[in-house]
Amino acid sequence: MRILRSPALQIAAGAVTGIIFGLVVGDWASNVKFIGDIFIRLIQMAIVPLVMSSVIVATGAMTGRGTGKLMGRTFGWILGFSVVAATLGWVLSTLLTPGSGMSFEGDLDPSLEESASTVAGWQATLTEFVSTNIIGSMSTATMVPIIVFSLLFGLALNSVVAKSGNRTVLDFAEQVQQVVLTMIRYVMFIAPLGVFALLANLAGTVGFSVVTTALAYLGTTLLGVVLMAAVFVVVVSVVTRLNPLLLPAKLLEQTVVAVTTTSSAVTFPTVLRNTVEKVGVSQRVANFTLSIGMTMGSCGAVLNYVIVVMFLAQAGAVELSIGQIVLAMVLAILLNIGTITVPGGFPVVAMFLATSLGLPFEAVGLLIAVDWFTGIFRTFLNVNGDTVVAMLVANATDEIDRDVYNGDKTVVADEIDLDEFKDQFEAADNLD
Repeated sequence: MRILRSPALQIAAGAVTGIIFGLVVGDWASNVKFIGDIFIRLIQMAIVPLVMSSVIVATGAMTGRGTGKLMGRTFGWILGFSVVAATLGWVLSTLLTPGSGMSFEGDLDPSLEESASTVAGWQATLTEFVSTNIIGSMSTATMVPIIVFSLLFGLALNSVVAKSGNRTVLDFAEQVQQVVLTMIRYVMFIAPLGVFALLANLAGTVGFSVVTTALAYLGTTLLGVVLMAAVFVVVVSVVTRLNPLLLPAKLLEQTVVAVTTTSSAVTFPTVLRNTVEKVGVSQRVANFTLSIGMTMGSCGAVLNYVIVVMFLAQAGAVELSIGQIVLAMVLAILLNIGTITVPGGFPVVAMFLATSLGLPFEAVGLLIAVDWFTGIFRTFLNVNGDTVVAMLVANATDEIDRDVYNGDKTVVADEIDLDEFKDQFEAADNLD
């Protein structure tokens, strides 16, 4: 049956059987931990080349298309909501401490332990963002200097390509990105077995709290999604002066598609049609803002990423400094707006964040196991947030038809060429 071949279902089955196995055999489950360690290492070894090639490609291929006030307003609202989502994720994680119930005594890699325990002044922290030896940074997976180097390299490459028209280096970076992505797809074939081993070890070591901690993580994320959705409604009501009671019905169809498919890409045609035909946003604003928002306006992803960082820190009893928390928020926002594109799905993102902040990896398997549920939460917030941003952008230039919103007028959205959005669809699904 097709459903039995679903990667999400296979990972869920591996998670459930791993927890049961660990609870039954107890400490003996540590004997299978090496399988999970191999799975984690296979992802880890791909992160540096993937991040470098992705950032270089993203910045090296940038063009000036779409500049102007429309872009400025779109990015302004996206960035503003992203900051709110990141802050909300930190506040909720601090108050509810979803990872503390599963604290374990695990040894960190020495280089990561040193990174996590060293607290320096902000001047020294900023200085360390720039590496004197990028090869050394790559060898220790020190991610922030790698990102800074890749951004500068990509910008310089962009200038060279624009002047000379020679895309050899850019094409090479794109090929590296595709090859590493293919490697990650191969690695994900053993994800069910890796998750089984990781959760068997955790369940055998810390007991039933594995289950309660997973529920605490999901509950924290869900609460964050509800509060962020409330922020959307309040802001759009205050700014546009439209009746907020009419909004839920207008978003219902795209919400159903989003939570059943967990895909912003699949939901995009529905979002575009509803934003024009039910909400009243002009076709011009909807086309631009929604296509940008699909990959860069993923507030659900920002919220979840910050909660992931706090969860891993709490589970590993790592005390994050204010600087590290701010860095976590910045990385989550950069992942969201597409400057740092880490394709490959949630496992790669979780490992990227853990590596960047020197956090232990033992609990990553638990996060991967329940990611189908958090994917639903992220996608719900992502797609509906895009519509809210489109409403706010359209309101600034009086391009939202209030008669359509109030149900007194009917309009028909233009047909779209889905092939035109192929790249955005792929990037959007990596954020869901």
